Amino acid sequence: MKNFLIKEFLQIFRDKRTLIILFGIPIVQVLLFGFALKNEMRDVPIAILDQSKDEYSRQLIHKIISSEYFVLQENLDSEKGIEEAFRKGKIKELIVIESNFAEKLEKENRAVVQLILDASNPNEASVISSYTTAILNSFEREINPSFAGVPMIIPETQMRFNPELRSVFMFVPGVITIILMLVSAMMTSISIAREKELGTMEVLLVSPVKPIQIILGKVFPYVIMSFISAIIILLMAFTVFEMPIVGNLVLLLAESLLFIVMALALGIFISTVANSQQTAMLLSMFALLLPSILLSGFIFPIKNMPVILQYVSQIMPPKWFVIIIKNIMIRGNDFGSIWKETLIIFGFTVFFIGLSVKKFKIRLE
Repeated sequence: MKNFLIKEFLQIFRDKRTLIILFGIPIVQVLLFGFALKNEMRDVPIAILDQSKDEYSRQLIHKIISSEYFVLQENLDSEKGIEEAFRKGKIKELIVIESNFAEKLEKENRAVVQLILDASNPNEASVISSYTTAILNSFEREINPSFAGVPMIIPETQMRFNPELRSVFMFVPGVITIILMLVSAMMTSISIAREKELGTMEVLLVSPVKPIQIILGKVFPYVIMSFISAIIILLMAFTVFEMPIVGNLVLLLAESLLFIVMALALGIFISTVANSQQTAMLLSMFALLLPSILLSGFIFPIKNMPVILQYVSQIMPPKWFVIIIKNIMIRGNDFGSIWKETLIIFGFTVFFIGLSVKKFKIRLE
């Protein structure tokens, strides 16, 4: 029994893949969950419309932007720029201070501050609203410590894009992204690995077909099937969960097709470096599932994460597709607002196809 146990330990230590699964993946998971699972907000981009411009309004603005929660992105002079600021996703909240703010506080003991929030992510909107309300209450106590009872500063909250704060507005874009990413990548990640295991790769290698043709031939059928899957998902989101599609449906389908091609190209790349279907499956699951969920930003704000994870999120394609879906489905934006994200996903597609061609082995080892 002793010799058998020693043999098993030696066999485990010689297998690098087993060691990665036993020790590497748990460590990465703990670090990701520990640093990414945070509900508090920091450095929230806001805009302020001060219609009063008196001493009290200036003090209130200073108190808001001097906190660790908010960063002043834009100072509006009128209501004309509100719509554009929200549609471009530049700000998460607009604070409107009514005219004669100081006079109403001094004479009437009552003034209104309007809070307009981007509720495409209802959890974020609720947290931001609570932070702002807490600052308003603190400012109220500072200017009139002896006053108690009815609040002096009345916050009026308005939720943009999602007035009912339905959680489906947050989850549907993320779920669509994760499903398309995982299914498309997994479907193709085992394709070339399967050819190697079955021995049919030899037939392909001795044929006049070039590596790029083999890769495109592997990808194209899955493009059609995954695109049909994307249409089914969008139909279910629209009919079952009543998720609106405010923007252009054709643009949304075109962006989904581009993301599918990118995910399939990534799956092909994984299959070219994996020697077996099992290895390809593990790489697809562990390398894509958790990072796609935690670092795409559809549940947890990326700005709250450590700087290193914020940089890592930049190379996560799901992050950019979540932004695209929200801009089209919820905000109703056109291509002019998502061209940068589209270009990034296209770049990922070209990059993964190029790596796949380069890693494709002309001769079997």
